[in-house]
Amino acid sequence: MSSTTPKRTQRSKAEQRAESIEQILDAAEYLFSKNGLYGVTLKDVAKRVGIHTTLVHYYFQDKQNLFEAVFARRANITSDRRMEALEQYESDAGESPTVEGALHAFLDTDLDLYYEGGENWMNYAAFCARVSNTPEGAELMDKHFDPVVLKLVHILKRALPNYPEEDIFWGYHFVTAALMNTLARTGRIDKLSGGMCHSDDFPAVKKRMAKFMAAGFMALEN
Repeated sequence: MSSTTPKRTQRSKAEQRAESIEQILDAAEYLFSKNGLYGVTLKDVAKRVGIHTTLVHYYFQDKQNLFEAVFARRANITSDRRMEALEQYESDAGESPTVEGALHAFLDTDLDLYYEGGENWMNYAAFCARVSNTPEGAELMDKHFDPVVLKLVHILKRALPNYPEEDIFWGYHFVTAALMNTLARTGRIDKLSGGMCHSDDFPAVKKRMAKFMAAGFMALEN
């Protein structure tokens, strides 16, 4: 009775290269989320992957290029998903958009993506939160997220036609501050609440944030 041994499928060089790049990006994403741009070296990234630093240099040249690649890899996914959700909401709402409805489309879509995406997406969330208040991070935020933010603002203006434009932009400022604090997952609310609340409980945040923030917008009328 003869038996055959399955042939081992060899990966192409392109596949090996793609896998190496993903491993480097995952490692850098995690480290940047913990320590920021200036607290991480290419040697740190290489050590986490288990490769030589020269390979990181080969693929990304320097730390700035790696930082920007980490940011861009997931930015288009989250931005496109939120844009689609906002456009769908605007279409469904017709002539009667609401602040809460627009915020649900903008916030819930993002919170779902991070929470359901697993550890790497949660690392990216923390990474964005950490770098959003730095000059290098703000520049990337402008580049990748301004269109979807301005879409949200456009719908908010339609929902609040008699509001000063200044108040709508301040309202967005407060919304994004709360969102970034959530994405950072610092654990502070866990300690303050004695374990009643958990900073990684994005479903709990999703249940409350849009409604809470919408009430803040409405309060600005007075």
